Amino acid sequence: MRVITGTARGKKLKTLEGVDVRPTTDMVKEAVFSAIQFEIEGASALDLFGGSGQLGIEALSRGARHCVFVEKNREAFNVIKENVNSCGFLSKSRLLNMDSIEYLQVAKPGIDIAFLDPPYNNDIIQKALPLLDKKMSGAGIAVCEHEAGLELPEEIGRFKLKKRYRYGKTAVTIYNIKDGSEE
Repeated sequence: MRVITGTARGKKLKTLEGVDVRPTTDMVKEAVFSAIQFEIEGASALDLFGGSGQLGIEALSRGARHCVFVEKNREAFNVIKENVNSCGFLSKSRLLNMDSIEYLQVAKPGIDIAFLDPPYNNDIIQKALPLLDKKMSGAGIAVCEHEAGLELPEEIGRFKLKKRYRYGKTAVTIYNIKDGSEE
């Protein structure tokens, strides 16, 4: 696993080992960042369910201003901390070892890009998106990585479906905040 491009290009990232760990593949990561490439520069990002932190780190490498990493698992949190530090992004990061839903209940508004890659088969994306909606900026984007069999709705709160991708057992759903003029 590596950083694809930007200031930390080629940097190898660590990840936890185990059956419950499924880091985002480079192919999926490239597709995601190709879809949002013009939204990253200067953005405030959130890597919810951080895992290894690779999505937030990729955003920082491509010019995001700041990223909050949220991870409940202590071992995974330590991996994020190590990866962020080794890429030189500690000053642009906030690392929180806490439950993601609890974080969304207390987070400050103004998130431009949110990455949600929770454990599969637990309906947590459907719980997180309505809470996240209240914390997003007016032009926010939510990138949800999930199991291919999960069909997320076309609209949730202010989120409107932008794109859906499928890569074997993995799917990615990208939402934009609806423009107020549409209502």
